[in-house]
Amino acid sequence: MAPPVHAAEATGITTLTLDSPANRNALSTDLVAALRAALATAAADPGTRAVVLTHTGTTFCAGADLKSPCDPADFLALLRELAALPKPVVARVTGHVRAGGLGLLGACDIAAAGPESSYAFTETHLGLAPAVISMSLLPRLDPRAASRYFLTAEPFDAAEAARIGLLTLHTPDDVDTALRPVLDGLRKASPQALAETKALVAAGLRETLERDGARLTELSARLFASAEAREGITARFERRDPSWAR
Repeated sequence: MAPPVHAAEATGITTLTLDSPANRNALSTDLVAALRAALATAAADPGTRAVVLTHTGTTFCAGADLKSPCDPADFLALLRELAALPKPVVARVTGHVRAGGLGLLGACDIAAAGPESSYAFTETHLGLAPAVISMSLLPRLDPRAASRYFLTAEPFDAAEAARIGLLTLHTPDDVDTALRPVLDGLRKASPQALAETKALVAAGLRETLERDGARLTELSARLFASAEAREGITARFERRDPSWAR
């Protein structure tokens, strides 16, 4: 099987590409493990100034792999490692992002997207809650918008994602052109300065992940094991409304 994450380095930037098209880059055990390993390698590379996290296909990340979800504790570890990485992490999005994939965006230091991207917190339609990802998202999102989109599972576009704080920037044109000055700035920064500045800006997230991580991973595991989640996930696979829908 092809690896679900590819790494490439060029001029101080390590690009990690999620490449699991069969499940729309969903958070399977294999993908989460591969991404954690790739981040560790990038962290140890003295030539890497920053990490770009991107994807193949039309979906950045579909959230949990509903057929073979990763352990919530492993996903929590991934978020902690993104927040603690001594290099900035830049999300480059050209497609759809759903549920747990939004948690990845929240844990990145900078997030940029193109016009074809879309976003939705789909958990409530599956009998779940955005439990673990709330830690990386609530500090960034407009509170009213978080209440709306967490509860309703409505999809929204890149402009709205930027307005509510999910994205750093969006562009109606080429996302790589929009990211060029961002990456140029990171390349010119010293490794020490980047590491210490990253520690400053990510301190709140790291504290939240340490304080609330165990409680919210337990909540996530409990919800996934519930009867309502089984119904919601089954309904999704059967392309029908769940029994509670009105």
